[in-house]
Amino acid sequence: MHTTLLIAAAVAVLPPLWLLITSFKPKSEAFSTAVVKNFTLGNYEHVVNDTEFLSWVGNSLFVVGLTTVIGVFISATTGYAVSRFRFPGMRPLMWLLLITQMFPVAVLIVPLYNLLAGFGLLNQPMGLVLTYLTIAVPFSAWMMKGYFDTIPVEIDEAGRVDGLNPFGTFWRLVVPLAKPGLAVTGFYSFITGWAEVAYASAFMTGEENLTLAGGLQTFVNQYTSDWGSLTAAAVIVAVPAAVIFGFVQRHLVSGLTAGATKS
Repeated sequence: MHTTLLIAAAVAVLPPLWLLITSFKPKSEAFSTAVVKNFTLGNYEHVVNDTEFLSWVGNSLFVVGLTTVIGVFISATTGYAVSRFRFPGMRPLMWLLLITQMFPVAVLIVPLYNLLAGFGLLNQPMGLVLTYLTIAVPFSAWMMKGYFDTIPVEIDEAGRVDGLNPFGTFWRLVVPLAKPGLAVTGFYSFITGWAEVAYASAFMTGEENLTLAGGLQTFVNQYTSDWGSLTAAAVIVAVPAAVIFGFVQRHLVSGLTAGATKS
């Protein structure tokens, strides 16, 4: 068992480790299998100083920030409403959220492109935000519904006895108890916007308008192959995701498994 775990760990760690090593190599040694012989920070300096990388960072932070905040709010309120209330169309709504996850990205690009073009949102950050919400909200709403099911209904009843309306009960009593679920929802929404490539490439044009995921493609394409810059940029891009994961990792297990049991 330990041998299997060690092999699995090596397989998981080797690619990002080699990416990190390559980012410190001169461009002429990018394909060398040797460990760094001529250590250099030139790739990082080139990415930061000679490209639109900082613009990509700003674009990504704006898009991801809005996606995370709006996605968490919509997912939490939707999950709470479905968990606590019974209303006409509730089951079709949840099935609709589930069915939207069954379509591959390649099938959705064209209809989403036409919709964004019709609303004048092509090459606009808000267009990407709306697109990412269609990915993050359905899954997160289902997950939050399962988490809210584990919170005793008596807490809501106590809030109503004290004079709170349904939203006040949700915001003041239930949300503080749902931090693990909200952490997972926020992390999923963040990763959806931070690492997505297909929509970012299809809906955004012009280097100054690209997000990080789309910008990375400019380093290696049919015209150029700057692997040193690509690896350096990839390392920088991975840092925020690792930091966010470090903050929420203690909530991930409880948030993802909360729907398995009901209080």
